Amino acid sequence: MQEQEEDSLVEYGTRRIIITITAVLCALLEIIDTTIVNVALNDMRGSLGATLTDIAWVITAYAIANVIVIPMTSWLSKQFGRRNYFAVSIVIFTVASFLCGNATNIWELVAFRFIQGLGGGALLVTAQTIITESYPAAKRGMAQAIYGMGVIVGPTLGPPLGGYLVDNFSWPYIFYINIPIGIIATILTLTYVRSPKFGEKLSVKQVDWWGILFLASFIGSLQFVLEHGQQDDWFNDNLITALSVISVFGLIAFIWREMVYEHPIVNLRVLKNNNLRIGTIYTFILGFGLYGTTFIIPIYTQSILGWTATDAGLLLIPSSITTGLMMPFIGKAIERGVPQKYLVAAGFIIFFIFSYWMHNLMTPDTGSEHLFWPLVIRGVGLGLLFVPITTLALSTLKGKEIGEGAAFTGMMRQLGGSFGIAIITTLIFRFNQQHRVDLIPNINPTNPIVQNRIQGLQQLFMGKGFSANEALARAYQVLEGTIRIQGTVLTYMDIFLYMGFAFLICVPFVLLIKKGAGKVDTSAVH
Repeated sequence: MQEQEEDSLVEYGTRRIIITITAVLCALLEIIDTTIVNVALNDMRGSLGATLTDIAWVITAYAIANVIVIPMTSWLSKQFGRRNYFAVSIVIFTVASFLCGNATNIWELVAFRFIQGLGGGALLVTAQTIITESYPAAKRGMAQAIYGMGVIVGPTLGPPLGGYLVDNFSWPYIFYINIPIGIIATILTLTYVRSPKFGEKLSVKQVDWWGILFLASFIGSLQFVLEHGQQDDWFNDNLITALSVISVFGLIAFIWREMVYEHPIVNLRVLKNNNLRIGTIYTFILGFGLYGTTFIIPIYTQSILGWTATDAGLLLIPSSITTGLMMPFIGKAIERGVPQKYLVAAGFIIFFIFSYWMHNLMTPDTGSEHLFWPLVIRGVGLGLLFVPITTLALSTLKGKEIGEGAAFTGMMRQLGGSFGIAIITTLIFRFNQQHRVDLIPNINPTNPIVQNRIQGLQQLFMGKGFSANEALARAYQVLEGTIRIQGTVLTYMDIFLYMGFAFLICVPFVLLIKKGAGKVDTSAVH
């Protein structure tokens, strides 16, 4: 009966194409909005009169709402019907986008971004489930590949698109651009998407309100700690310490509640599935690599190489195109029975090669031509990781468990990204300090080489009309700047090296994947 229900949702021809485009469009919308604001923060700060700490909440509020709602999407779909829930989420996201663009002060914008995040979080997982349901069993690997194109390309498109809109129009347009797409997606969803029959809905009294509260306190607090930990000096800050404690106790209370309550908001029992457990761990690592590298490369090119935000964003486009081109081939390989664990192992090895190559490339003068091929290799690595990990995680689940599994992988990818950015930000700060301490002795004025360098710079500035003392001070400033740049370059070299080894260490653990998991259980995928 269940298999008949699943088969009844399979679509063919033009109808399937329209549903696929709608779902990928919504996933793209959501993911682009996580990164598009990054390049507009300065303009927002100026026009809304906000401090640097205040403006960071524009990113944090969206991320917190996103990561709270993702684990609940499977339950909400059952409660309201998948099509209705998906359509309402698009409407919430679209209306909130309009309100964000019209915000008159920073806290209005933060509140509307939170609402936008609640709508957006649902789009990712529900889009994945809708696409998977619309394809027959034999084509499910290809379905994940199509969905993966949106998820992988999205974070990369955000910065260049945001840069273009800010440079040529104004920051509200990064939100207004969502409105026409949202309207079209809502109409297409209501016209074409169908809902599976989930059985009885819960009454208000049966809803797991405590589960929702514990989940929100655990995930919300954790996301805040990860976003603000470094700038607030981690556990030296009372708020960070308090939220860390709330997060730990929230997690314990959440797990207890979900295991004992009859109608849990998140079905944790689905994690008894070995493939899903391994898949969620690898999805976390994938999120770390995807969002971590998308975060660090633009910072390096802007702070060291002096590139504009738009140029820094455009640099990542070849990597995304490579991933997009690879996705259908990976989908085909999985359909033909190539074991996922070999593809995942190859992806981790290629990501190590990319990271090690970047480590060796880092200089204050690195050009876009030097970065092109390593970033293409990154695209190959992401392509080899995303589809196999996602299909592996869901491969031995049955029926409604697929939606629940997709919610876990979606949450872990987002949390992996948050952990990645938090760890990288902390390492940049710590390594920078250490390299500065190590490099300072190299500008000892008693060293003849240093003396010659200082005298040469002093003569240069004196030739431009500065007095001897002013020229000497400026010579030391130049040396100080050189030390700062060299320290920062060494920092990025270290981060890429450690990141590479983290991926390499994962390769042996791929062997934990049980025999027979390499092929998708096509009768089960839903």
